Formats: sequence, structure tokens, C-alpha cells
Amino acid sequence: MSNVKRVLVTGAGGFIGHHLVTYLKRKGYWVRGVDLKHPRFSPTDADEFEILDLRRWDDCLQATRNVDEVYALAADMGGMGFISGHHAQILHNNALINIHTLEAARVNGVERYLVTSSACVYPEFLQTEADVVPLREEDAYPAQPQDAYGWEKLMAEHLCRHYSDDYGLKTRIVRFHNIFGPLGAWDGGREKAPAAICRKIAIAKLTGNHTIEIWGDGEQTRSFCYIDDCVRGLYMLMQSDFSEPINLGQDRMVTINLLADIVADIAGIWVTKKHIPGPQGVRGRNADLTRIKKILGWEPQISLEEGLTKTYTWIEEQLRVKSEDYTSLEFSTTYPQKSLAPRDSFRTEPVQEN
Repeated sequence: MSNVKRVLVTGAGGFIGHHLVTYLKRKGYWVRGVDLKHPRFSPTDADEFEILDLRRWDDCLQATRNVDEVYALAADMGGMGFISGHHAQILHNNALINIHTLEAARVNGVERYLVTSSACVYPEFLQTEADVVPLREEDAYPAQPQDAYGWEKLMAEHLCRHYSDDYGLKTRIVRFHNIFGPLGAWDGGREKAPAAICRKIAIAKLTGNHTIEIWGDGEQTRSFCYIDDCVRGLYMLMQSDFSEPINLGQDRMVTINLLADIVADIAGIWVTKKHIPGPQGVRGRNADLTRIKKILGWEPQISLEEGLTKTYTWIEEQLRVKSEDYTSLEFSTTYPQKSLAPRDSFRTEPVQEN
């Protein structure tokens, strides 16, 4: 029999999942990818790719069959505009995905299970100022996440702990802090801040209209981690014996205004920022990486400028391919309106936050 480990990546049609499949294949794993859609921008490297709806118990049983490890990235997710207006949909869909996938993994004898949680689990009262203190893992309690997405992620974390205690399933819990890079959503309303800024500035460059829109005053702060650092950290966590929640991100905090300035410099243009009303999330958020550096010896290797250069270059090329008539390009994207998302249009996206 082959000694090659067999791995399942859920949400493999989305941004992080797509990159993770490629990383694991390069490591020599046999990989099954599962999602409601194929990757949007390039073919998958998975040995098998199955279109399944992980809100459904039977589909979860099928997805988790004959694998040793599960990287559970599937989630109904988007940028701040999406998650701020779809609380019931997000809580309902993601709770079903997490509960069914974890139980199916147990039934099918999976050895290790990594669940992707979020910086959104942290209390809103710790994130009211732009100059925020970096969030430590223990800061999640007393719990007061900003929205349903954060509560759902806390529930998934607790579920993993109980499955570990009661059934012996080796679970791993990672809290993402704003992952970005090429091959991710950059339009349509579910894109995150780095991709949205890159798109707006690329349009400004291509059209010659150098005014871009920023939600709020642009002084809200975040830290942003490049995708290559992210997937390396995921792999290291899965191989470790550490079962408590752990932050994965960058610890360099920047304002959204500065983020726009960095991207504009990469594009080689000056932009005028037009600040408009829109969802902004918490005022400030940054990651304390003490635990992941100590436990895994992991830390980010790719700077914000280097990661944004790669991301901006890719998004500008997507725009060039999309339209030769740059005057037809839109200057802004309004945030999505509420919808019930019928099953055939539901999307499983890897998790990342604004």
C-alpha cells in the first residue's frame, strides 16, 4: 500500500483553499478538493475535485471518506460589506458546514482536523480605537464578537475542543487575520480590502480618473498577511501537537488610507481619496503573534509591500484582460444587499477578514 497521506481541503474552489491544495501537492500529498465551484482563476492541482454542498450530511460523508487529514476552510464568507448584511445566512450556513463536516470526519476515522477560525472572534470592546493593542488568543473571552460570523467561529472552536476531548480526534484551530494575494476575489462584492483597493487603483490608472472611494475616514487599522506565509503556517500547525487556538497573520498595523497609498505607489500614480459611508467593521485590529512564533517557529517572511506588488500586478492584468475599453470599468463596488442565496448559488469561500 502507498504511504502517501491523503488530505481533504474544503473550500478548495476559493482563495486560500486553492493555494493550499497547490502547496500540499508540492509537499507530496494526495489531495481531494471540495467546494460548490471550481477555482475561478486557474485550474486546481487536486488529485480529485468534487462539487459538494457541505451543509448537507451526505455530502460531508462523501467528502471525508478515505482521508487522513482535513483542512476545513469552507465557509459562506466575503468582505465587510457582505458579512455586515447577511448575519442569519452566515450563521446558518457555516454552522451546518462545521457541524456536519466535523462529525463526518469522526465517523470516517479522520486522524487530524484543522478548522479555520477568525480574528472576528475577538471582543468588539477591545477594538474601538485605531491604535489598538495586538490581540492575544486569550483575549477572546469574555466573548463579545462584533457579528454573527464571529459567534459562529467561536462555536466551531468549542466544537473542535469537545470532539478532541470526547472522541480523541486531533483538532487544530487557526485564527486568520486578513489573508491576501493573487487568485482571490477582486470584484463582485465579496473581495477584501487589499483586493478592493488594488482594483480601484488599477481602474484609476487605466482610466486616468485618479479619484478612488474609501469607506469611512480611512483611518481604521488592520494588519495583512500574504497568502504564501498563510499556507506555510497552516501546514506547520497541522503537523504540530498544538490544539489550542492560534493567531496567524501579520503584526504590522496600517490604516486603510496608508494601504491605498502603498498600492498607488506600486501602480506609479497619485490618487485622491473620496471618503464615503460604508461598512467599516471594528475601528482597529492587529494580531499578537507571540504564540505562533513560540510554538511553531513561524513568522511572516513576505513584507506588505512585496505581497501588495504581486497582488496589484495580478489584479491589473485581470482588468486588462477583462476590458479593452477602460471607460466601461466601474470605479466602485457597492456592498451586497441581503439575499437568501439558494443552494445552487451558495459559495464556500476560505475564510479571511476585513
